[in-house]
Amino acid sequence: MAPPVRYCVPGERLCNLEEGSPGSGTYTRHGYIFSSLAGCLTKSSENGALPVVSVRRETESQLLPDVGAVVTCKVSSINSRFAKVHILYVGSTPLKNSFRGTIRKEDVRATEKDKVEIYKSFRPGDIVLAKVISLGDAQSNYLLTTAENELGVVVAHSESGVQMVPISWCEMQCPKTHTKEFRKVARVQPEFLQT
Repeated sequence: MAPPVRYCVPGERLCNLEEGSPGSGTYTRHGYIFSSLAGCLTKSSENGALPVVSVRRETESQLLPDVGAVVTCKVSSINSRFAKVHILYVGSTPLKNSFRGTIRKEDVRATEKDKVEIYKSFRPGDIVLAKVISLGDAQSNYLLTTAENELGVVVAHSESGVQMVPISWCEMQCPKTHTKEFRKVARVQPEFLQT
């Protein structure tokens, strides 16, 4: 039977230096080993030497979207006032869990905010580059904006299921049917272009 798992918190005294040597997730002070992380205590010894005392987290820390961060998200639903999205990446780092975000009508573009129509900017399933402008609270989502030239729809599929090609800042075209659909298109930066 495996020994019971011992959890510890930062600053907790684990043992004295005569009982073990400090490993990862620990520090020493006044002859004792203390935990510097919240996690599981592990002791491992080799060749009869003092056991190495270390603390490991159960999972890696979760990266969170922060104000000003550029995020990649997928549109889940739209209405006349806003688009709801799932945030999938912060910068180029994928998230383990997606976060919910909202792009309000007034945050779609920088000019002519009163003339914005959400259905002419986004459609469910679109992949969008956006910037976090507010963290929201427990009930609401992250508030996002696409009001920069580099932000907006980067991948969209037409009604026939084919990936569309941007033809202007506000239109994308299906290469199969040649039908045009309105979108708030992102100007793709050279570093994101595939060569």
